[in-house]
Amino acid sequence: MDSPLGQQPRWLGSPWSRGLAAALAGAVPALTFPAPSWWWLAYAALVPWLLLVRTAPTYGRAALDGWLGGAGFILAVHQWLLPSLHVFILVLALLLGALWAPWGLLVRALLGGAPGAGRCAAALVLVPSGWLMVELVRSWEYLGGPWGLMGAGQWQVPPALRLASVGGVWLVSLLIVAVNTALAELIARPAARLPAVAGLLVCALAVTAVWLWAPLPRTAGTVRIAVVQPNLTGTPTERLARSEALTRSLAGRGVRLVIWGESSLYQDPADRPALAGRLAALSRQTGAELLINADSVRAERPGISKSTVLIGPDGPTGDRYAKMRLVPFGEYVPFRSVLGWATRVGKAAMTDRVRGTHQVVIPVAGAGGLRVGPLVCFESAFPDMSRHLVRDGAQVLVAQSSTSTFQESWAPAQHASLAALRAAENGRPMVHATLTGISAVYGPRGEQIGERLGTDRSAAAVYDLPLAEGTTPYTRFGDWAVYGAAGALVVAGGFAGLRALSRRSARAPR
Repeated sequence: MDSPLGQQPRWLGSPWSRGLAAALAGAVPALTFPAPSWWWLAYAALVPWLLLVRTAPTYGRAALDGWLGGAGFILAVHQWLLPSLHVFILVLALLLGALWAPWGLLVRALLGGAPGAGRCAAALVLVPSGWLMVELVRSWEYLGGPWGLMGAGQWQVPPALRLASVGGVWLVSLLIVAVNTALAELIARPAARLPAVAGLLVCALAVTAVWLWAPLPRTAGTVRIAVVQPNLTGTPTERLARSEALTRSLAGRGVRLVIWGESSLYQDPADRPALAGRLAALSRQTGAELLINADSVRAERPGISKSTVLIGPDGPTGDRYAKMRLVPFGEYVPFRSVLGWATRVGKAAMTDRVRGTHQVVIPVAGAGGLRVGPLVCFESAFPDMSRHLVRDGAQVLVAQSSTSTFQESWAPAQHASLAALRAAENGRPMVHATLTGISAVYGPRGEQIGERLGTDRSAAAVYDLPLAEGTTPYTRFGDWAVYGAAGALVVAGGFAGLRALSRRSARAPR
């Protein structure tokens, strides 16, 4: 591998073969997420892509390798959207894949040719930093949100969850890409093995230090809650009847809060006295308050919003939250005047949903004033939303979701896994309640509590949820890993610019 730049296998000389290789290499990391959940693969999954990009004969080709690899990654991670978006998913993958083109340039500049120890050391910092910038940009809700962040595949690995409590999922991504970069250096440039080995040791020491030093959440009692998963996609009347029957089965079991999934009602109980009375009677019968979610039409705001509503023994308490971050194409079409054709080739939203305006922490009187931070659907993918709720005093995070459209795909498992990360990041338990599975509950360290309700279950499950006190470093300091990565790239860019100016001055005639 110490051969000059451009000397590579003959089959990679074809632009088409090379492009296919880049797309396949970019798709490999998708296997680290559920449903495969090959979390261990993450620490080498990027190596083929890195090795390919570093051999690009030109910077233009390196950018293209980055672009096609990114498109392969997006397509593989979101392949479960194919039945809904059809051919448009290819357009989406190519658009978002372009975010990796600058990363391809960075990889080629730092790892291309025969890099010395200095360039290899710089790559261990800058290549992961560049990757993190890509994750940051594509996490913008209008570009699809932070689904499939590299660190998210480590949701069941305790050391990674501890790392998330310090720097969020961003820090986990940073470490994973650093390990991949070091392995690529060892393979491509054995003569410069010292910085690569040193980088691997630093990563191992960092994880060990966090494991020993990072503060753990302090236990603060338990609260008994229940998740109702009707697992019915029939009429709203049938779904409501099944949810009521499952909720009645909880009577006498000491449950203080019962949580239903997203769109559990197609009418807002605040506007339907008969429905409100029906739910209030259910609350009195079970001795628990109900946290439901309704496709709500409000007189003061035209359109439908996804609203979380708390129901007590006297009816709606007045505490409610309307979903703020909507699913692109699923709940609205971005730039509808340009991209509206997506509704004709797939199942994109025919009308746009109404956005909520602010986050809300809801107190549950029947549970001793327990403060609940609600999220709806893919809002659980956004680290900042959970952090904001915890900083506002939420003791329990709750995500109400429905992935009924994607029952037989990887989507339900991927979605449920995100709650483990949000719990660990903030040191607060999190409940992921769905209509059709997978429903899951996680403790304040991201550990699974009780049973998961799979997509084949129609059940009401009771959990003794451990509460916690204290503030994690991530909750206190936020996305410092992202800022550090951006700062490293700015400093490196400034240094490269100064070197270029110095060389130009040295070549100028006196």
